[in-house]
Amino acid sequence: MSTTPSPSPSAARPTDPAAVRIGVLAPLTRPGWVEAGQHLLAGIELGTREVNATGGIAGRPLELVVRDTAADPEKSAAAVDELAGQGVAALVGEYHSVVARAAATRADALGLPYLCSSAVLDALTEQPTEWVARLSPPQSRGWRVYADHLLDTGHRRVAVATQPSVYWATGTRVLRDHFAAHGGTVVELDMTELAPAAVCDALLDQRATAFLLLVGHPEPAVPIVRAVRRDPRLAGVLLGAPAGQPEFTAWATALGADGTAIPFLRYLPERLTPLGTRTEADLRARLADAPSFVAFEGYDTIVVLAEALRAGGTDRAALAASWPRVEVEGTRGRISFSRTPGIGVRQWTWAPIQVVDRDPAEPDRFRVLRTG
Repeated sequence: MSTTPSPSPSAARPTDPAAVRIGVLAPLTRPGWVEAGQHLLAGIELGTREVNATGGIAGRPLELVVRDTAADPEKSAAAVDELAGQGVAALVGEYHSVVARAAATRADALGLPYLCSSAVLDALTEQPTEWVARLSPPQSRGWRVYADHLLDTGHRRVAVATQPSVYWATGTRVLRDHFAAHGGTVVELDMTELAPAAVCDALLDQRATAFLLLVGHPEPAVPIVRAVRRDPRLAGVLLGAPAGQPEFTAWATALGADGTAIPFLRYLPERLTPLGTRTEADLRARLADAPSFVAFEGYDTIVVLAEALRAGGTDRAALAASWPRVEVEGTRGRISFSRTPGIGVRQWTWAPIQVVDRDPAEPDRFRVLRTG
């Protein structure tokens, strides 16, 4: 597992009155997905170091003010209040969708520009807002790409393991609607009622050919995978994890061969841009591990924010007004924002999407199964 990134030497000292202060939200302690938070922060810190090394924003360095959300929406909203009161010019980050939604709602209410790095929930805000922009693709688009992969590989009856969450419920609805439109069926197994061993019997009863893990990591995802993999009656059942649990090293460490051949979503292109190739090497050195797509999202967050600050300045209203004018080369393609029907925030419409899995013959290697 990657180590926690050390504070970036690029960040201005907190006492620097000239610094442009940027609030950062990331899950850095449990029950948050700590490895995702570490990768996100590593990308943000690397991007900040490089902006500062080239003169900052009109000669002013960026200073990161990091707050741990621990996957807690209330903690996130409180952090937004605190950061706004400290005079940050903008807010960036967060991985967990329900936490990012709380942050976006509060940022919108306070008039604080928020560039969401990695959360995908479509309804990031209840109403359209000019204050929030997002880099990651909306859940509806990504999960439809995932559903198409399952349909094209012959799966018409799919079971999902679920836990109570707006994110999981929304994902289940996307899958159910898309499968129904193509003659398929999605059945739900409530993991608040079933132990991992009972899941195996339920899968047999439902005659599902694919079983998707819409649950937290490592609990209960890891015990479920072990139970299904070790039940000979389910040898032909495909395991899937659209939320991306197998992306991180902790998954491979916990499950070994059992964690391979489990398709998941990640947000990388077929080829990184030249900037992405260079950044990949820097992130790998920083993390002592292969950088995940989340690390690239973090880096691209600062690339975009720096461009917006150069265009709109540090005035919050002017900065938010610059979202539609941003067009900049990131690590994963050219980034610009537009209005997407049904999405209340400024959206990078064509963020790259892949369905990948870990290769059973080489668990550290990812196989690209579909792009969208």
